[in-house]
Amino acid sequence: MKKFYSILAFAMLFTVADLSAQVSVEEAPAVGEKIVFEDVIKDTGVSVGENAELRRKADRLALRKERNTIDFTANLHGSLTAFSKSWQASGDNTITVLANMSFLHTYKKGRFTLSNSASAKFGYNNMQMELEGERRGVWFKNVDEIALSTSPQWAMVKNWTYGANVKFRTQFAPGYENRGDKQIGNSRVSNFMTPGYLDASVGFTYVFPFEKLPFKLNLSPLAMSATYRHDFGTSNDYGVPVGYKSKYEGGLSVQVDFDRTWGKNGWLRYRTTAYSFYGWITALSATKFSDIVPTIRWENTIDIKATKYISTQIYFQLYYNKAEIDKLQVSSMLSVGLTYRFNNK
Repeated sequence: MKKFYSILAFAMLFTVADLSAQVSVEEAPAVGEKIVFEDVIKDTGVSVGENAELRRKADRLALRKERNTIDFTANLHGSLTAFSKSWQASGDNTITVLANMSFLHTYKKGRFTLSNSASAKFGYNNMQMELEGERRGVWFKNVDEIALSTSPQWAMVKNWTYGANVKFRTQFAPGYENRGDKQIGNSRVSNFMTPGYLDASVGFTYVFPFEKLPFKLNLSPLAMSATYRHDFGTSNDYGVPVGYKSKYEGGLSVQVDFDRTWGKNGWLRYRTTAYSFYGWITALSATKFSDIVPTIRWENTIDIKATKYISTQIYFQLYYNKAEIDKLQVSSMLSVGLTYRFNNK
């Protein structure tokens, strides 16, 4: 029995020694002392400086969005007509595809405003015709246009600004008078940069103070009109002297713009631009008043939205340039198809 008590006493001493090694007298709370538990929130590691930088980035992003307005619209329209050989009412199989897009960016800061725009239209159709004793489908373009412009302006007084306008216009692909000319290799009527037009002017712009009538009138006493012909194989010289690729003329210009959308969801939009250039050289070389004829271009676009992604577009243009042809040129188009529009405001 004594041996048993000796072993038990030895085991108790070993246990007390081990506990004393883990909990010191200093660490143990005094008798009757109140134990206080602390709730410490873990530091996320984000400093005040980093928070300030994030706030500055957010403010810059909001300011950039406030100063910049973007409006982008893209359309893809098409039609298909097909008849069997036994169709007694007759008719031609046709395929028509038309794509167009328009982009407008406006930047405003204080008294300064910069407007940049780009638009493009390109369409092809396929129709049956007799060629070398064989009836087959021939692709032929029916719409082709590229237009770019930029306009920096500075505010003067209420509704008046001063600045510059620069516009460039040409087309993508060669143009022919009819389908047969293209197939048998006859001369082209037009091509890329044939013609090409560059109009630049410096003047004043008045914005009408009526919200429902958003008209802009630009009066430019200093203007330049340039015509380019880089393809000498075209049948029309577009008023460019023989052997030259370009013609420049000074003068003055007038332009009227209107762009308005109707309806809560913008189901109807009408845009129009009327531009007229009056050349000094033409006036100085004229022998009679009837010879002084300005260059005129009037464009009209109507967009009608049936749904968010389906729309109808009506386009109508009048153009007169005596140096090209002494006749009024008319272009019109009606198309229905898919549309997509994005704007950040």
